[in-house]
Amino acid sequence: MDKKKILIFPAGTEIAFEIQNSLKYSKFVELYGANSMPSHAEFVFKYCVTNLPFEKDPGFIDALNRVIDYYSIDYVYPAHDSACLTLTKEQAKIHAKVVTSPLETVEICRSKKKTYDFFEGVTFLPKVYHTIAEITSFPVFIKPSVGQGSLNARIIDSAEELKRAINDGNEYVVSEYLPGDEYTVDCFTDRYGKLRACHLRLRERIKAGISVRSSLLSTDITILKIAEEINSKLAFNGAWFFQVKKNSAGEYRLMEISPRIPGTMGVSRNLGINYPLLTLFNVWGIDVDIIDNGSKITLDRAFISRYITNVKYNKVYMDFDDTLYIHDKVNIQMIYFLYQCANQNIPVILITKHSKDIHESLKKLKISEELFFDIIQLEQLEDKCRYIKGKDSILIDDSFAERKRVREKLGIPVFDIDMVESLIDWRM
Repeated sequence: MDKKKILIFPAGTEIAFEIQNSLKYSKFVELYGANSMPSHAEFVFKYCVTNLPFEKDPGFIDALNRVIDYYSIDYVYPAHDSACLTLTKEQAKIHAKVVTSPLETVEICRSKKKTYDFFEGVTFLPKVYHTIAEITSFPVFIKPSVGQGSLNARIIDSAEELKRAINDGNEYVVSEYLPGDEYTVDCFTDRYGKLRACHLRLRERIKAGISVRSSLLSTDITILKIAEEINSKLAFNGAWFFQVKKNSAGEYRLMEISPRIPGTMGVSRNLGINYPLLTLFNVWGIDVDIIDNGSKITLDRAFISRYITNVKYNKVYMDFDDTLYIHDKVNIQMIYFLYQCANQNIPVILITKHSKDIHESLKKLKISEELFFDIIQLEQLEDKCRYIKGKDSILIDDSFAERKRVREKLGIPVFDIDMVESLIDWRM
């Protein structure tokens, strides 16, 4: 099977990063990102377009098609609810196939009002109020009918507060307040419409509407029945999810459904279920099997740093003690960097004042000498400046004195080990 070119849009969302993490090692795909503004995607995708119009702008489809044609893109993978709806609606005009569910499903799921109307009568819906007069007690909960990330979703404590809140020009759904825990259920429906995976996870810590700490739980029979009922009423193509919360009686009540990848689906992926790839197999008409390790697993994430620097180098000089070897173990980040240099054909020279035989030390640590273009072992009083050649070289050394001397004498960039992260290119 030839590699298929996949364009993820918008590429700067947590959803996009989960899709990228799921597919970046696949031998079946080559990934591209596209965004309407500068974002972290530039630090993640090897190929990234950042100047597309927003999907609601008049020239969006034409601009998207220019990107598709230029890179010969085969599939567009939506990574946001609004993008999913727009791309699904405009599929006939788009020069690549959109990885999505049927339009009716996408439209129903994009609006919480349409979702609740569509599922009216099922036992797992929360109580929804259509007028203030229906409300017999507060608090209640309001959320925009079309929205994401918990924006403008909040608890309302009185009729007066509710009147003010719903008169801001937006359409809201007003429902009973659900005080219990909040859960996401990751699901996969195969190309025959059969629900093949259903995993419950607790949303333990949430920031900006995104679950940043989530643990997989045993999927109880009640959740499985809800998933099967949703799947029987809506047509899904691949991965989808729904969110539930418990009411005061401890019963699950539906909050929303979405026919896309959630940003925290990596919890289930690391159980063995690669939802974005399975979804592509659906699109390609390939039957799938699913491996589930059944492990207990918790995801927690925080901000991470990625760097793009204008430092150009064609040779690396690297120290050994307290640099490549630190705290009585191999520095894993330095090994990553060594292989990055090997992939880019950048020679690395190990330059060290190691007190023992450096060849024996490397052998004991199982570090191959083949990773180095040369190995230079110096006496303690020798000056490393005498051995460093080339104006496009860099030095990585934990010693401030060594770095200062090299920087002053040779003028080349010098890096302490905590700075090496800025040299690592994570784009794939």
